[in-house]
Amino acid sequence: MEVVNAIGRRKSAVARVYVSEGNGKITINKRDLTEYFPNPILQYVVKQPLALLEATEKYDIKVNLYGGGYTGQSQALRLAIARALVKINEEDKKALRAEGFMTRDSREVERKKPGRPKARRRFQFSKR
Repeated sequence: MEVVNAIGRRKSAVARVYVSEGNGKITINKRDLTEYFPNPILQYVVKQPLALLEATEKYDIKVNLYGGGYTGQSQALRLAIARALVKINEEDKKALRAEGFMTRDSREVERKKPGRPKARRRFQFSKR
């Protein structure tokens, strides 16, 4: 198997993933997964598609990850891994889609409007 690449985005985070056959090593920006995401919940989010397909020990994953915060980055990485796994084996798409791993979460931060303190918040109003 040659290297399969995919991209995942969430908010302003972008994850570029390169999947090759190996023994389950995930390297993010030249650092180990546990070092990059010390929070076990975020590690779990990243490994969800692999765990679903029982492919945790099958592939080595090299990741370029930038932008956003750690939650957005972990979710972008989850999407990228799911897309790469579908490129490897098309039959896995149905299972990943059912768990919601194939859907790009399109929610973005709403822009701040002029004459307001935030996007929707208005200045305090008082009759007197």
